[in-house]
Amino acid sequence: MYKKLKSAIAPYEAVGVVAAQSIGEPGTQMTMRTFHYAGVAEHVPTGLPRLIEIVDAKKEPKKPIIDIYLKKDFRSEAEAAKVARELSSVFVSDVAEVEDDLQNLTVDITYSEKDGKALGVSFAALRKVLEESSAKLRISENVITLYPKKVKPKEGEKEKEVTARSVRKLANRIKDGIVKGVRGIHRAVVVKGDGEYFVRAAGFNILGAMEHPAVDSKRIYTNNIKEIERVFGIDAARNSVLKEIKDVMDMQKLYVDTRHIMLISDAMTNSGKVRSIGRHGLSGQKVGVLGRAAFEETVKHLINAAAFSDEERLVGVTENIIVGQTVPVGTGKIRLAMSHKK
Repeated sequence: MYKKLKSAIAPYEAVGVVAAQSIGEPGTQMTMRTFHYAGVAEHVPTGLPRLIEIVDAKKEPKKPIIDIYLKKDFRSEAEAAKVARELSSVFVSDVAEVEDDLQNLTVDITYSEKDGKALGVSFAALRKVLEESSAKLRISENVITLYPKKVKPKEGEKEKEVTARSVRKLANRIKDGIVKGVRGIHRAVVVKGDGEYFVRAAGFNILGAMEHPAVDSKRIYTNNIKEIERVFGIDAARNSVLKEIKDVMDMQKLYVDTRHIMLISDAMTNSGKVRSIGRHGLSGQKVGVLGRAAFEETVKHLINAAAFSDEERLVGVTENIIVGQTVPVGTGKIRLAMSHKK
């Protein structure tokens, strides 16, 4: 019980400032080194660049990575390699040459047998994908020619003719078409970890990967925090922020108490969505006008406050420092009352 009381935080302790110091000080010692991630994606940011990426709540990391763990029957190296091949996305442009013929207003797709064999994509599989492209097609040996259809008119309009622009758009769409695998997952490799083989790939697509029967959906993970929030919800995103910051610190061999990192992850996610710490997130949403103005865009905040007659209640630390009052943390928050005998 004594140990529990001793470890409890004192009332009105400035936990935010302590956490900021505890993470900011080791942060200055971080190297700008990047880290090679087992042949999946070269130069995955670590250290300071990765830490900035996390606290800025970027929509997508610079180099997203997904770890796909497998069910019990698929944990051998051979089975994992098979799953990796099936998950890696293969585009039409990887197995065929796509050219737009603007003179005849057609798109020619020339299948490469060598590339197709290497990536496990047959001519029949390519043809099946192209049949869904909403265009008539003609086959001559290993060349498929697409004829774009005329655009259906809206009510009262004439039928639109096929133009060079629509042919070019169709060609670009065909190039980006997926013949095999899961969109968003590429360069999948097999990695051994903790006595089992799993698949590590560049990119992210949790829901797409989960559809594969060999994938253990309970143990799928990506370094894209926003994707985790979208698929698994805000609690999972909060744990992800905590894990990612801790991983950055551990990789740099810097010890920071987990509770400081927990405070940051809680602050970033307590509104129900992942917010950044900068002026577009937590700092820009401070209660006090002076607190917001002291951080960034001073004039903007003061003009808005004047225009909408905002009231400054001096509840934060910054505001009280500006006006020269006692800061409302620690002993500055406590008011003593004395009762003395007459």
